[in-house]
Amino acid sequence: MTLPLAGWAEGELRAMGMPAGLSGAMLMGERAALNGFAVPGVVSAGGGCRLYTTRDGHVALTLARDDDRAMLPALFQDGELDPDDDAQIVTAFRACSADALVVQGRMLGLAIARMGEVPVSPPCQVTADGAAKVRTGPLLVVDLSALWAGPLAAHLIGLTGAQVVKVESRNRPDRMREGDPALFARINQDKANVAPDLRDRADREALIALIRRADVVIEAARPRALWQLGIDADALVRAVPGLVWMTITGHGATGEAGDWIGFGDDASVAGGVSDALRTASGRIGFGGDACADPLTGIHAARLALERVRNGRAARMILSMSAIVAMALDSERRRNEKALMTDLQAWGAAQGQAFPATAVRPAGRVAAMGQNNAIWLARC
Repeated sequence: MTLPLAGWAEGELRAMGMPAGLSGAMLMGERAALNGFAVPGVVSAGGGCRLYTTRDGHVALTLARDDDRAMLPALFQDGELDPDDDAQIVTAFRACSADALVVQGRMLGLAIARMGEVPVSPPCQVTADGAAKVRTGPLLVVDLSALWAGPLAAHLIGLTGAQVVKVESRNRPDRMREGDPALFARINQDKANVAPDLRDRADREALIALIRRADVVIEAARPRALWQLGIDADALVRAVPGLVWMTITGHGATGEAGDWIGFGDDASVAGGVSDALRTASGRIGFGGDACADPLTGIHAARLALERVRNGRAARMILSMSAIVAMALDSERRRNEKALMTDLQAWGAAQGQAFPATAVRPAGRVAAMGQNNAIWLARC
């Protein structure tokens, strides 16, 4: 049994010259192997997302944050709903239209998607260009992102010899540090770590000065979050020669999609993996473990390295759901029969152990703020 879309991930890794021992299947299945996950059905491998039956389709909803459940009465416009009663929630979904729920859920800031939707943004959109830079010495990557996709991208660039500095807010650390320390150690190993107090003006200014020294910046913040920190990504790209700025989003950053929340599992559904699984196997389920995360991380690293090697600065906004759709389309064109075979086997394996994959050793993981004196004091 092969992880769906692992072949596309493998092609991306080879295109950017990653070591032969690092495979697409390894990166897509690493979290599952570390945590002993099973091939998912209607509940995602990590348990945070579920596919619900509505009166006219299926909707994926991720309840990853502490206050997400509190939004459920507003989602169904039912003040009597108990948000902790899973049976009530299943019943409420069955009574509603999938499209209406997705519209309402996205207005409320929930990570929600429906099977059958088409991504509204391109996989990558360039919003700003800047001057070229002649580079000498190793690249400097400033990783402002958290969770999986962005840190993985920074880690892969680091494997090419770049110096990576991970930034965690002193008041809001990366949730994966405590939530999944095993995966955190794999995708954040050998990075320096700085932890500024982003409420403090001097720390914010030091962070911006560090960014101005970078060759690559990776982040996954909503636009207003950057503005609140005094960071104008497009302006920095135009001002700093050679700066490559990667913004990772669930569904893009323009129009209404710029306000939509997306995590790996629901973004995978929005990208069409669950639809492809149903077409191939007749089963409803998730086509991997939050596959939008590793696919996006791998693709972001390839695009960043490609742009760095071309020399010119750019701001690139990535859509996780659109990257999943692109990978599916690419695999259909490359070998549709093989893709369908993989999806059929995946559907038949629901409830079984994930395909066996090698797990990389964990390297050195810096404590929060361990390198403040080095990287912030120099700015």
